[in-house]
Amino acid sequence: MTAPQGTAPAGPAVAPAAHAAHAAHAAPGLRHSLRHIAVHLLTPLLMCLGMALAYQGAFHQPEPHHLKVAVVGTTPQAQVLAQTVKDRAGDALDVTTLPDRQAAEQQLRDRNLVGAFVPGARHPELLVAKANSDTSAMAAEAVFQTVTAQQGVPLAVTDVAPLSSGDPTGQGIFFLLVALSIGSYGSVAVIGSAGAAVSMRVRALIGLATSLAVSVIGIATAGPLFHIVDHHRAAVWALGWLYSAGIIAIGTGLHIFLKRWTTLTLMVLFVMLNFTTSGGIYRPELQGGFFGALHSFWNGAGFVEGARSILYFDSGAGLGGRLLSLALWLVAGLAVMAVAGGHERRQALQASPASPASQASPASRVADEEEMEEAVGV
Repeated sequence: MTAPQGTAPAGPAVAPAAHAAHAAHAAPGLRHSLRHIAVHLLTPLLMCLGMALAYQGAFHQPEPHHLKVAVVGTTPQAQVLAQTVKDRAGDALDVTTLPDRQAAEQQLRDRNLVGAFVPGARHPELLVAKANSDTSAMAAEAVFQTVTAQQGVPLAVTDVAPLSSGDPTGQGIFFLLVALSIGSYGSVAVIGSAGAAVSMRVRALIGLATSLAVSVIGIATAGPLFHIVDHHRAAVWALGWLYSAGIIAIGTGLHIFLKRWTTLTLMVLFVMLNFTTSGGIYRPELQGGFFGALHSFWNGAGFVEGARSILYFDSGAGLGGRLLSLALWLVAGLAVMAVAGGHERRQALQASPASPASQASPASRVADEEEMEEAVGV
């Protein structure tokens, strides 16, 4: 049948109205999507800012700050040389004198010195312990090369604590720290999100097993594969397990309160502040200030300096203090988990089993998946 004359077809009249209605619904949807994207982009942007501030702030201008060196000898000439070096260096150096070479070597093995200069008219010598820090040893060498250059004689450098053949720069332990840290904090989002249905006690056991796996992977690659750790592997593995367990415990507890912000928080604690203060690249005598101060108790420094003491200084040179530091970080993590577990139990008592709040909504499941994707992406 044909439309009566004078009657407009219905199609063209309806189409503009439908298009307008669709546009009205699409605009709020687009705004919601853009807000959602912006909120999620905030995390990587904050990571970018934090990494830039931390790494550039810690590493952009290494220079001596109270670098501990000594001049060996009891003669007036040795005393004058020590005072002259100190006067020229100012706060950059802490210069002392030692009676003989044996005392100097012991101070280096105790990690109380960075370098000890043995004067000589024809064969001056600098004693260093590169296993303590290769970059600090190079800084001491630069100082006393200036002294011998004025004498017109070469400077001989003797290393009293040589590094392993698989780690000639001494920075392999730092990269082991990186692997342990990423494996640990990257596991937290998975344990917190995928393990939300189990009790905190079960999550604690999962975290302990995960830290064991992380430490085994670390020592397997640093040991037999790359020979960075060529002896005392069991001791370094145990140290790595203690370190990893502390991070996972802290992260699992914090996840209850921070949710999707947990990954960013852990990056601040165990990457930005951790890697820069560990002493793996520059020890505090080449940093000073904020980063040098954190080196005394942060957990990354506990692992790096503890591993150095085990591998190169006969398990002395401050190992006990570093073990205590790592143990305290683990205790702090267990305390956070205990508080978080109590918080979860109180929430469970307040929520009815049939309450919608007690059921995982599709939105919450999507948020958990996004959180785990962000953690893996990092």
